[in-house]
Amino acid sequence: MEANNRNIKNEIQEKLQDEVLRGALSRFAEAYPISRAKAYENVADIEALREQVRQMKMSAVADIENLADKFETEAAKRGAKVFRAKDGNALKEYLINLCKEKNVKRIVKSKSMASEEIHLNHDLEAAGLHVKETDLGEWIISLAGHKPSHMVMPAIHLNREQVAGYFSKELKQEIPTDIPFMVQAARQALRGEFLEADMGISGANFGIAENGAIGLVTNEGNARLVTTLPRVHVVIIGYEKLIPTIKDAAPILRTLPRNATGQLMTSYMTMTSGVTPVMVKQDGKWVEQDKELHIILFDNGRLQAAHDDKFKEIYQCVRCASCLNVCPVYTIVGGHVYGHIYAGGIGAILTAFLNSMGDFEKINELCIGCRKCVEICPGKIDIPHLIEELRAKAVKEHGLPFGVKAVVENVLSNRKVFHTLLRLAAIGQKPFQSGRVIRHLPLFLAGMAKDRSLPAVADVPFRDRVSKVTRKINQPVKKIAFFSGCNIDFIFPETGESVYKVLQDLNMEVVFPEEQSCCGKPVLGMGDRETAKRIAKKNIEAFEATGADAILSACPTCAETWHQTYIELFEDEPAWKARAEKIGHKVCEFTSFVAKEYQKAGRLVKTAGNVKVTYHDSCHMKRGLGIYTEPRQLLEAANGYELVEMKDCDKCCGMAGAFGVKYTELSMPILKQKITNIKASDAEIVAVACPACMMQIQGGLDKQLPNVKIKHVAEILAENIKE
Repeated sequence: MEANNRNIKNEIQEKLQDEVLRGALSRFAEAYPISRAKAYENVADIEALREQVRQMKMSAVADIENLADKFETEAAKRGAKVFRAKDGNALKEYLINLCKEKNVKRIVKSKSMASEEIHLNHDLEAAGLHVKETDLGEWIISLAGHKPSHMVMPAIHLNREQVAGYFSKELKQEIPTDIPFMVQAARQALRGEFLEADMGISGANFGIAENGAIGLVTNEGNARLVTTLPRVHVVIIGYEKLIPTIKDAAPILRTLPRNATGQLMTSYMTMTSGVTPVMVKQDGKWVEQDKELHIILFDNGRLQAAHDDKFKEIYQCVRCASCLNVCPVYTIVGGHVYGHIYAGGIGAILTAFLNSMGDFEKINELCIGCRKCVEICPGKIDIPHLIEELRAKAVKEHGLPFGVKAVVENVLSNRKVFHTLLRLAAIGQKPFQSGRVIRHLPLFLAGMAKDRSLPAVADVPFRDRVSKVTRKINQPVKKIAFFSGCNIDFIFPETGESVYKVLQDLNMEVVFPEEQSCCGKPVLGMGDRETAKRIAKKNIEAFEATGADAILSACPTCAETWHQTYIELFEDEPAWKARAEKIGHKVCEFTSFVAKEYQKAGRLVKTAGNVKVTYHDSCHMKRGLGIYTEPRQLLEAANGYELVEMKDCDKCCGMAGAFGVKYTELSMPILKQKITNIKASDAEIVAVACPACMMQIQGGLDKQLPNVKIKHVAEILAENIKE
């Protein structure tokens, strides 16, 4: 499907209405974390194992050309013929010519995502060849005329009734929905294909340079039949699958099954090295001859990524698809909305290199940056960061859309204009406002507030309240500069007041630089780094002038932006990088800072309470800053509260900045899951440490669970302070 002809919104709506898909993905998303955790129970140090995979794959990509040469040499020594295919056309031409030369008429295939990537079957069939997929999932989707919706489980989007229907049509008999019966029917139908095939085509989970061998990790016996019975075996393997030695296969074999399917080991682990004897029928007699082994080392954009300092990180992928299994968006809509063969966040990145940047730009916003994938990836790939890099690359090449560019350059980067518009919004929202929220919107905007109330802009922003909440501190122990961020300044000024109250109670002087503005994260999310640089410089200058001992933020997204992103922004401006690093060391997230101070003062002591409070971990807080124990310690020390954990406390709430507005239809199902878990906790209060999550969850509670209230941790702490 061409990128320009796609209407991704319509595709999303179609998948949201597919009850079979939603049910299958929901059940799998529920079961997967449990299965994976159980599979890793006997691994002493999971992080050490992940680091082993990462280091090994990093070493491999750093030496990819030599690795490929050695692999080719060793494979050739053992009788294999190696062909390096620059792209899909070269691969197809080689393969079709090989079929003609060897008089191949019938082909059986085991699972190969690389062949799916270039729609190989279509071209082979167009050349008059009989091609049959033998992996059960691949066979099913070939009968359905679908593309894979998952890298490991290609037919996860179908149920047994649908599969039975496809089987009945293909086998021309009524096939019941009994799964063992269907598996047996598939075996019987495919058995003759293996025996009659002239060629077998397989993929590979890894290729070993040391001995020219390829490894196949499977749960079905079809791969062994494909690689052993036909007289010609063709392996299609991408450069990213190459590893140096046979020992290097060990960490892959220890992580891939556990992450992919929650198994300690798959049913079959097959190594193929060199040619082997095969029985072939000639002149009515069975004779033994050496099988032909052809290995196609496939580029198609892979080497471009390998030689890129940033994007070579994708070589750390072992194709376990665990990133899909935990992705909030994928587990709602499945893989087909990603448009091509590879789904999820890693699929978006691969699409940019293996298809085109235009295709990437259509789907990149489906990554909400929750980083659950980073937490679980065996190769520790920072998928959201790479997607942001690609967004920046796209903007650098052809700029932002005209309307977006006008807003970014004239509003978001201009503090006075931006803040003036927010003040006007506070007036304009009055007809629709109900307390702190907007419950209803007119006409075509109505859908935005259907299942979630929207946040109202505060009548008086925090910057106009600072003078009233600032107390004179005699002999302060520290001077703190407070970075409020847009949400606290204009949506939740009461949270800002609570921050001041808590810090002043710790005998600290708190100042608020008037020149501060947005941290720039929304602009960075769009890929506009030049505008983000201008915003960052203004903020750095404003806070340098304070001479503060520390800079505090009660928004983890802002804190992370100051800590990490500002430094990355100025890689090519050494003077500004030095300034960003110096001031970045002063930036602290509110709960971690206060927990440390309370610990020093002996105030971090558990107390009893009868008001149940549950805590939601924001994505940037837990997986970005690595902060999750400190907010809980503070809540346990708060008088009158009893902390109860909710299910999936660290699962994204679905806000993700502009995503929550632009993709309301996806944001809402994610939010509903969160509200369901809050309700099950039986808590009266939901505590958060992120104002963006606060906006989203507040809106969901207001519409779906109005008896439960939401508070920033700062507000709960402030309640405990006597005037």
